[in-house]
Amino acid sequence: MAVNYQSIFRRIPHIFFATVYMALVSVPASAAGYENALKGVKNYDAVYEVSQGDPKVVNPVFLVIKNSYEAPEVKSLSKDPNIAIVFHGPVVKLLSTDSASFNEAELVEIKKFQTTLKQMKKDGVTLEVCRYALKGMGVDEATIIPEIDPVDNGFVSVIGYQMQGYAVIRIP
Repeated sequence: MAVNYQSIFRRIPHIFFATVYMALVSVPASAAGYENALKGVKNYDAVYEVSQGDPKVVNPVFLVIKNSYEAPEVKSLSKDPNIAIVFHGPVVKLLSTDSASFNEAELVEIKKFQTTLKQMKKDGVTLEVCRYALKGMGVDEATIIPEIDPVDNGFVSVIGYQMQGYAVIRIP
């Protein structure tokens, strides 16, 4: 019986790719590439320092923030995530119910943003706004949505969280 080596060699790429495909699909869905980052991590504590005030930019950024603490790999840690967000700078205008300085398209984005913040508060996220920033940006504290807690100085909050072991993420 003669062996047809040409036939075998033609099938090698197919066999190779089929083997690679099977190896890839057998990788657990939870393997999102965080093995190194979360190695030995028991708690996931983060404070986001946010000043970004563009209504078109905040929504995608906050969806990513929300995804970070909702990720299955984070949820599977031994302790629930602790997330705090401290607002200062131009973003404080987006926390207000006063919409006089925004056009219709911006208002749509601001409404989505505030809805996301309300959901985050329900998720247990701590939301704080700097009173210095409110004064500096001309925003009346009485117009801030109720989910946001005013603090005298947002930098004190960020430093306090950092001293408690929270990772600090800046969103300029």
